[in-house]
Amino acid sequence: MHPKELLDRYQIEPKKSLGQNFLFDENVLWRIVEAAEVSSEDVVLEIGPGLGALTRLLAQTAVSVTAVELDDRLLPILEYELEPFTNVRLIHGDILEQDPARLFDQPYKVVANVPYYITGAILRHLLSARHKPTCMVLTVQKEVAERVTAVPPNMSLLAVSAQVYGPVQQVATLKAGAFWPRPDVDSAVIRLDITHQPADEALFFRVARAGFSQKRKQLHNNLRQLGLGKQEIEQILLAAGVDGRRRAETLSLEEWRRIVEAVGGKRP
Repeated sequence: MHPKELLDRYQIEPKKSLGQNFLFDENVLWRIVEAAEVSSEDVVLEIGPGLGALTRLLAQTAVSVTAVELDDRLLPILEYELEPFTNVRLIHGDILEQDPARLFDQPYKVVANVPYYITGAILRHLLSARHKPTCMVLTVQKEVAERVTAVPPNMSLLAVSAQVYGPVQQVATLKAGAFWPRPDVDSAVIRLDITHQPADEALFFRVARAGFSQKRKQLHNNLRQLGLGKQEIEQILLAAGVDGRRRAETLSLEEWRRIVEAVGGKRP
């Protein structure tokens, strides 16, 4: 059933404030499931199941699906639509307030069409969690997909923050017509495989945020925000083998790691 028909039946209007654009093209939905390589052995977390279109396909493929939905108006629809699937656990709540370690005691994947306005917050929340997913396949705004998959000399803080955990790739581009209501922009599906993490996450992100704090400034100036003196910063950059006159977006992940290691030796 088309999302509009289903919502009309329940007398519900999509909330723009929640970024509600429902993906209903089943071919596209299957491509998302396939991009995550969901199998009968996988445990899946879905964020914002909406009307349950993707949830149904995940439930047919995975051993279990935990779907977290913020909008309580959609719960009756989800309960009805997902009633045949005993392997679906529906949770009413905000994903940013959920601790994956309390939801899962085994490896899990994240597959979701996420609200665009909190894409960055969702990435930060799940990647910084004690119990991280093994991979994440997310439908996001195309512009966000381009930012998170960027490479030098066009890196962004979002790209560094995601790629430090593993490779990120854009696996599909989705036209606005695949959604209802039709969004103003095209979308893309990204896949992030979590293969490693910084030795000191807090320090890594403190350094990266400082480096990207003022886009037009050179790296050695931005790093002053760490509370270090000019000479200390010069020593750090020398030890890391990075020219301080460069800008943050030109640095590779390996260069960020070397800077963080050198900063760690200074213990700011």
